[in-house]
Amino acid sequence: MHAVNSLRINLWSGPRNVSTALMYAFAQRSDTRVVDEPLYAHYLRCTGAQHPGRHEILANMDQEGKRVVREVLLGPCQQPVLFVKNMAHHLVELDWDFLTQMTTVFLIRDPKEMLPSLINQVPQPALADTALDRQVDIMDYLRARGHHPAVLDARLLLLNPEHVLVQLCERVGLSFDPSMLQWPARRRPEEGVWAPHWYHVIHTTTGFKSYRAKTAPFPEFLEPLLKECVPYYRYLYRFAIDA
Repeated sequence: MHAVNSLRINLWSGPRNVSTALMYAFAQRSDTRVVDEPLYAHYLRCTGAQHPGRHEILANMDQEGKRVVREVLLGPCQQPVLFVKNMAHHLVELDWDFLTQMTTVFLIRDPKEMLPSLINQVPQPALADTALDRQVDIMDYLRARGHHPAVLDARLLLLNPEHVLVQLCERVGLSFDPSMLQWPARRRPEEGVWAPHWYHVIHTTTGFKSYRAKTAPFPEFLEPLLKECVPYYRYLYRFAIDA
């Protein structure tokens, strides 16, 4: 039997936003099943984006987004809670009606800190690679339909993980579980085949890392993209849960 009334938390993040750490946190809960970026292959097929591990992703994942939505995001879940980590820019060529059937959470990060990290995997990023514009689109879509998604900011989350997670759990209708603050330093079985390209740092952690502001000079070639990103980030940050 599956829990037909499972709480379905749909995290829409951008890359390099500590989204995997947040997935790890929810994975520690005994009442929760986590799913890692189930629309990734769909996104790669539709866009032709050349991401690290592209061939493995396409070979090992369902490339049909409509089926992923139907069978994974809205499909059977044997746990009371389903936590789906999604990248917002993966939401392409799909009907958005399913968004209203899930509990949406956004995870954002200051682009001045996110972009220098992103170029390690995407050397010449564009606005679409940051997912910020798509996050705003999703937010506007849901707010127009009476939904008020929670927003987490990566810096605020790292500054005070327990406080932010307590508030997030309250917003989505869960009791906070202290186990969300620690995990074993290893890979998780739910991780996608892209983990070796993106997750090498988190595999060494046992909890949320303390926030540290970047001190290296911001790459000059990213300045135009930073100017594009800032208005989207500031719009979403207005809704962020405070530390």
